[in-house]
Amino acid sequence: MQTTWKGTISFGLVSIPVHLYSATQEHDVPLHQVHAKDGGRVRMKRYCEREEKEVPYAEIAKGYESPDGRTVTLSDEDLADLPLPSRKIIDVLAFVDEGAIDPLMFSKAYYVGVADKGAAKPYALLRDALTESGQIAVTKIALRTRESPAVLRVHDNTLVLQTCIWPDEVRPAAGIAPEGDVTVRPQELKMARSLMDTLSEDFDLAQLHDDYQQALQQVITARLEGVEVPHEEEPGEAPDNVIDLMEALRSSLKQAKGGRDAGAGEAGAQEEPAPRKRAPAKKSAPAAGRTAAKAGSKTSGKTSGQGSAKSPTANRSATRKSSAPRKAS
Repeated sequence: MQTTWKGTISFGLVSIPVHLYSATQEHDVPLHQVHAKDGGRVRMKRYCEREEKEVPYAEIAKGYESPDGRTVTLSDEDLADLPLPSRKIIDVLAFVDEGAIDPLMFSKAYYVGVADKGAAKPYALLRDALTESGQIAVTKIALRTRESPAVLRVHDNTLVLQTCIWPDEVRPAAGIAPEGDVTVRPQELKMARSLMDTLSEDFDLAQLHDDYQQALQQVITARLEGVEVPHEEEPGEAPDNVIDLMEALRSSLKQAKGGRDAGAGEAGAQEEPAPRKRAPAKKSAPAAGRTAAKAGSKTSGKTSGQGSAKSPTANRSATRKSSAPRKAS
């Protein structure tokens, strides 16, 4: 692993000669600029405006233009010899709780290794002290052309130096969050916490992969082989707002649990109306029977009151007809 920086950690009167190594690396698909018309490679040339010619990289220096238009040229030697204590020394300024530094300030991470065998014991002392206390060390360091605040912390039994941006480089968040009083009901918060717990079960960050790089590689392969470029199906339109927050949370929780009912009690309550709809249907038959019986009774009375034109046999027949609905019940 290539050394990025060499210097010393100053921990009170304890000095630890160390080397820094880049702790991260990005895995981008290498792309370069080409002429869209014919695919010709487009290269950037270092061109001097004053002499109107291309200049080699060895003749490139850094410059600063003042507000009145004057230019100051700074060589690599000027930048390397800055009167800056943090250029070769990582001076521990304080120890704070691990959560005292907002992650928004964190930048690039470097593994810290010992420069020689004699640094092993003070290195282990600082590492173990940080582990036991649960704290991180606040420091400053000058890397290349920039001085940055940094923290020393422990990762996998190894000291890690993580550079930070300066506090005044963090933009204020005023006016971005929703304004006004927004009321969150306790049941909504409880459902959200339940969803959080479900989504966190058996989560392994190491299982994540870069879908963008994989899709880009598929497109490149298709172009090289002269076949149709794969396309993702158009996603449906996302809703403009959440009409029923509880319903959205409930559905999300059910989906996260793999189809299991997120709330058995509430789901059961929602399924109750179906039996209640069948219950009135059972009661309607006796009611219809009673109505028919009354109608039959009135008909029988009217029939008997008309004289001897109807025989008792007819009356008994009408009575049997009126009682039929009761048998059907």
